[in-house]
Amino acid sequence: MGAVTGGTAAETGPKQARSRVTRRHLLEAAVSCLAEHGWAGSTVSVVAERAGVSRGAAQHHFPTREDLFTAAVEYVAEERSTALRDLFHARPAARPAVVRALVDLYTGTLFRAALQLWVAASNEEQLRPRVTELEARVGRETHRIAVELLGADEAVPGVRETVQGLLDMARGLGLANVLTDDAARRARVVAQWSRILDAALG
Repeated sequence: MGAVTGGTAAETGPKQARSRVTRRHLLEAAVSCLAEHGWAGSTVSVVAERAGVSRGAAQHHFPTREDLFTAAVEYVAEERSTALRDLFHARPAARPAVVRALVDLYTGTLFRAALQLWVAASNEEQLRPRVTELEARVGRETHRIAVELLGADEAVPGVRETVQGLLDMARGLGLANVLTDDAARRARVVAQWSRILDAALG
């Protein structure tokens, strides 16, 4: 009996590792599909094919389409948050660099995918509460990171609103960038907001 138990335990580790890899591939493929094809063109089958797994394997990890795409956006948002913290972990960050990094959160594949999910949620009752809750959670985490990296003291009146204004501005720049390359105007706005933050945050 001991030999059988040992064999099972030995097999479990690699199996769990493969399962984690499959799940990650599905999540990354889902975000890419959403960004490129929108909600209507991003089915579980399309994502499974892109991830190189069967539809059955995809549904084993994510029983519904809503499960897959909300988990995908949350997963990539968490990855981006970790990368953002790591970017400035080794040294104090200059405010312009922090502002640029925060704005960059809203100009890549993740933002395009999230935007498609928001649009779909505005029309689909089943999806809306899940996306609303996800957006609130991701928004709170992004705000916390911004406060930390900017060295902002939210006990000072107006500081919280200033940080939130920065994030709202960054989202607006992301929207402007969806249809056209807005890099030149974005750079000027980032420079101005850095000056505003220096004055507002001290």
